[in-house]
Parts: sequence; structure tokens; C-alpha cells
Amino acid sequence: MRILVLAPDAFGRHGGMAKFDRDLITALCAHPDCTEVVAIPRLMPNPPGPLPAKLTYVTAGLNSKLRYVVAALNVVRSNPRFDLTFCPLINLLPIAFLLRPWVQAPIVAVVHGVDAWKPTSRRVTNYLVGKIDAYIAVSELTKQRFLGWAKVDSDKTFLLPPAIDLEAFRPGPKDAVLLDRYGLTGKTVLMTLGRLASDERYKEFDEILGYKGIDEILELLPTLSTEIPNVAYLIVGDGSDRPRLEKKARALGVHDRVVFAGLISEADKADHYRLADTYVMPGWGEGFGIVYLEAMACGIPVVASKVDGSREAVRHGALGIVVDPSDQQDIKAGVLEALNRPKGVVPEGLDYFFYGNFERRLHRIVEAITVSEEAVQGEYGGKA
Repeated sequence: MRILVLAPDAFGRHGGMAKFDRDLITALCAHPDCTEVVAIPRLMPNPPGPLPAKLTYVTAGLNSKLRYVVAALNVVRSNPRFDLTFCPLINLLPIAFLLRPWVQAPIVAVVHGVDAWKPTSRRVTNYLVGKIDAYIAVSELTKQRFLGWAKVDSDKTFLLPPAIDLEAFRPGPKDAVLLDRYGLTGKTVLMTLGRLASDERYKEFDEILGYKGIDEILELLPTLSTEIPNVAYLIVGDGSDRPRLEKKARALGVHDRVVFAGLISEADKADHYRLADTYVMPGWGEGFGIVYLEAMACGIPVVASKVDGSREAVRHGALGIVVDPSDQQDIKAGVLEALNRPKGVVPEGLDYFFYGNFERRLHRIVEAITVSEEAVQGEYGGKA
């Protein structure tokens, strides 16, 4: 089995989607029937690091839409014999269908979050959505919101939650050097980690919402500090929304309690999670949120949201606390409850998201799709 992956980003890129794509590619390479995975990344700002066996990583299309299309065409024209095409971002569907004259294989798209909760801004992409052979959703919420507008048979949609590396993320003491760097020694630390991108703030009924819940925590700090005088809020990550958030912290009079750590490396993430007494991200637009899994694997109690996919990351309250992001009292109660929970304890049941389970789930999905395709070929005497 030879598989083509049109990866927007994977090896050599930060972020939850890149992590998912790396795990996807690695698990596909591990399938016993796989002979080769050819992945074409769109972005790779950092060195890719070790690559899995059976992977051919084609980097000729980086940083340019035109180069990406040319690189994909060159790959399939040199050897069009693929058994599956994976498209981990629905905005790349036009390219997947552009390759269809050469690659006569089922197209499998992945839907992550707000990118698939509503129709896209491109008519051609929305049209092609109904032509795909199968979809993988990272959460039940994303699956249902996607099915709510897409003309897709629900039998074509599979569920595949992200995976956590329990070796890379584990409990440990707070790093004294980092505490000193951020001025957090002796503080009760709330933490959020994520990309601070203004264009990713979630819009619902023309109202711009906080997306990751950072606004909601900033608004909570003035009242929370009356009960926890030494409370501090560590925000890890960077992006175009950071100036607005910094301005908001000043306007609320809590700028001296808020630390913007900026972008950190993947290798430094676990040490930063361990600085926290609770991980807080009661947002509006997470499709899932691997950061919750990483924090819990480090033994940090987490506060997630009732209204987005993060409720599935904490198994609807079994692994963490879920709150209503529109209710400040509910957020406050959730944060106080999390702070009262023991640190350094990995929730029982987190192994549901262990990479080995991710790999087994993906292999079952691949087998279901390929068996279905073989049945179609058998019935009609050729490819559908």
C-alpha cells in the first residue's frame, strides 16, 4: 500500500495540527501493508528531525502555493500508483482533486476544528467537500458541526482523537531557572499555551469570542486575586493577537500578574507546563486541544470548556474540569477546584489517548476505507 499525504505542516513545525499530522504520517508508515508514504509539506520553518521509516518527505514545495502545486504534480506524474490520498486540511482539497487524473485513489480528508465547523470562504472547496471518499474528525463535536453543513454521508466520517506522548510529557518539579526568568517564584501560577493569532479568534453570530479562553482568564484575575493574592497568569505562545491581549491586561490593571513568555521550543514545553498549578483554557473554538493532554500528562489539573472540543480532551469531566466560558462564576469555581487538586498526578484514563491507541484506530480506519473501495471495484469492475 502506497499513500500520498498533502500535509500543510508536520515535521519541522510547532503546533497541535502539526503534531497531529506527524502522528498521522508515522502511524500510516507503521501499517503492516504500507510500503511507502510520500508526504509533501507546505511549511517547515525548523529542521524536520528524525523521520519514520517508509516516509519520503518531499520539501520542494515549501513556502509557496505555486511551488507546492508544482511539487505535488511532479510527485504524482513520476509515479501515480497510490492507494490512498490523505488531505489533512480541507483547504487543500482543490489540490487533491487536481491530482485525480493521475492518482486514481480514494481521498481522505481530516477536519480539525473551526476550519470545518462552517462552510469555507471558497465555493470550490465547499463543492469538493461532498465529493470526498472519507473524512476523519478529531472530535465528535467537529464531526457533528461538519456534518451540519457538509453534504456528506455520516458513514464516511470516522473519529480519530489526537495522541499524547507519555514519554515526553510526565510529572516533575518546577524548574527554578524558569521560575526566576518569569518572576514566578512563590506564585500560584495559571497557565495557557497556544498560538495567539488574531485571525483564529472564533466568530459566532457576528460576535468575536476569545477562542482559547485567554480573555476570560484575564477578566477573572481582578476578582481571583482578592482570594489568591499571589496569583499569576503565564501565557506561552506568540502571534498577532498578543498586542491586544497585552493592552487588555493593562486596561484591567492586571499586567503585573501576567507573563507573556512568547514562543518556546517543543523540547521546552514540558518544563513550562510543570510551572503551572493549573492549566486553564476555557475557550470557544478548540476542535480538540492536545495542550490539555500534554498538561495532564505532566500532572497539571486542567480547566477546559463545555462548549468546544476541549470537553472531549478531558473526557467530559472524567480527566479534568469543564466550565462555561460565558459564566465568570463558573470559571472561577473551576479554577479554584483545579487549584485544590493534587499536582503531579496523571489522571487515570489518560492512556485512552496514548499513541499506540491512536495508531490502532487509524489502522482500522484505513482498513475500513480500503475494504470499502475494494467492494466498490468488485461491484463495478473498476475504480469508482
